[in-house]
Amino acid sequence: MGSQDVKLVSFWVSPFAKRVEWALKLKGIDYEYVEKDIFNKSTLLLELNPVHKSVPVLVHAKNKPIGDSLIILEYIDETWNKQYPLLPHHPNERAHARFWANFAEQKLMDVAWVAMCSRGEEHEKALKLAREALEKIDDEIINGKKFFGGDNIGYLDLALGWISYWLPIWEEVGSMQIIDPLKCSAITEWMTNFLSHPLIKDTLPPRDKMLVYFHSRRETLSQAFQGWLKV
Repeated sequence: MGSQDVKLVSFWVSPFAKRVEWALKLKGIDYEYVEKDIFNKSTLLLELNPVHKSVPVLVHAKNKPIGDSLIILEYIDETWNKQYPLLPHHPNERAHARFWANFAEQKLMDVAWVAMCSRGEEHEKALKLAREALEKIDDEIINGKKFFGGDNIGYLDLALGWISYWLPIWEEVGSMQIIDPLKCSAITEWMTNFLSHPLIKDTLPPRDKMLVYFHSRRETLSQAFQGWLKV
């Protein structure tokens, strides 16, 4: 399939867009990469994703654009289902993979972001919630496997891939620790396995550039998250 049939609208530092890029590469799908500044939204981005107005957006042939990264992963897996399956075969395992992908998004990513950006009591609340969420993931779904689905990277690894690279950077920027190697030993081992995969390692954004970017975002957003957590 030529790259003109598949287009990925992305932003270099977005973990949501990166998981889609990983899926396309694992499937061996040629695609056109279109970089868009999410802070200076182009007419193209607004036309392709009028609901979220952000990345990623997957455009496949003449079909309607898709603008949610987890849904895009499922679309990719269903559309190109003969090469490199992402989701487990068994319906129960697929359901659990979807559950934990959403859990990590709602219960870990959101509060980890708040913890990085906030200060004082708000920071401590978010940090506690993030640690608890990560420990639940560590307890429930690794079970001694190399990756979440077994020996190969799958849907849940892609969905949670940001934990391996983005989260340590957020920890550094926020002067905090969420990943405790003693309490989250399975996650720590998974992170090493995930980041050692050649495809993942070769497509990560530059760490120094990410640190500059997230330090800037923290300064911009530090006041916005005061009083955000109602716990």
